[in-house]
Amino acid sequence: MGADRVFAYGAAAGLLGDLLLGDPRRGHPVAVFGRAAGAVERVLWRDHRGRGALHTAVCAGGAVALGAAAARAVRSSPTGSVLLTGAATWAVVGGTSLAREAGAIGRALESGDVEAARARLPHLCGRDPQALDADGIARAVVESVAENTSDAVVGALVWGALAGVPGLLGFRAVNTLDAMVGHRSPRYRRYGWASARLDDVAGWPGARLTAVLATVAGGDPRGAVRAWRADAGRHPSPNAGPVEASFAGALGVRLGGTLSYGGRVEHRPVLNGPGRAVQVGDVERAVRLSRRVSWLALGTCAAAKLLCNRLTKGRTS
Repeated sequence: MGADRVFAYGAAAGLLGDLLLGDPRRGHPVAVFGRAAGAVERVLWRDHRGRGALHTAVCAGGAVALGAAAARAVRSSPTGSVLLTGAATWAVVGGTSLAREAGAIGRALESGDVEAARARLPHLCGRDPQALDADGIARAVVESVAENTSDAVVGALVWGALAGVPGLLGFRAVNTLDAMVGHRSPRYRRYGWASARLDDVAGWPGARLTAVLATVAGGDPRGAVRAWRADAGRHPSPNAGPVEASFAGALGVRLGGTLSYGGRVEHRPVLNGPGRAVQVGDVERAVRLSRRVSWLALGTCAAAKLLCNRLTKGRTS
């Protein structure tokens, strides 16, 4: 069995596993990695870019090496390779947990329980919930669903198609490190620089594919393209910009504006200015769009890997 079929079957099994099982409540592999990365940080931390780069290399490199060793151990068994790819995919994607958290907040808002929605919001993103009303919470959820569709699903599938199990584990490790140390706090401004920049590089292809698929799968392709072209470059994140702009255009809503993180207020550009303000019902619409994008990403990545494999064989025959 070729690497293209191993990826297609394994990734499909992993996405189905995520859909049916979600994330385990205890002992999640990403949480285990986070604890290990935290232990490395406690040993290495200095307010210095070089130390941060070493931290990134040790943690991300370790994840890639683990994936490579596991793949090598089962390479003679097609069934084992598919099972390993499925397990790795299930471990690194988080589409079901994303949908569940967003849905729980949406239901709280629909019932008028803004306090319950505020209490739940930190499970999904780092906004200051007390500074948000119901519509502000809904907007934060839609933005988080858009960005995490790329970070938690599509980006992993892209790197799985490119580099197999090491790519799956490596991408998730880089994304997790960025969440842990990549933000611009006084402690991590220098130490987290390497993790943040590596995450920008690793997330680039997945973010563009997410934006393309949101344009295809959304209700307003022209609006998605227009918002992407006009507003993506104005976003401070090179990867969140295309994703959030395309989601905004596809859903016909307006994202961006004033945000509050950890007591720090940011004034971000508005994405899809002609759109209307986000409403509570848009949370479920964003979740449905995220699911469509995720499955389309699987098909796209599997087809691209199959095509590349056939082209490679054609050149060598």
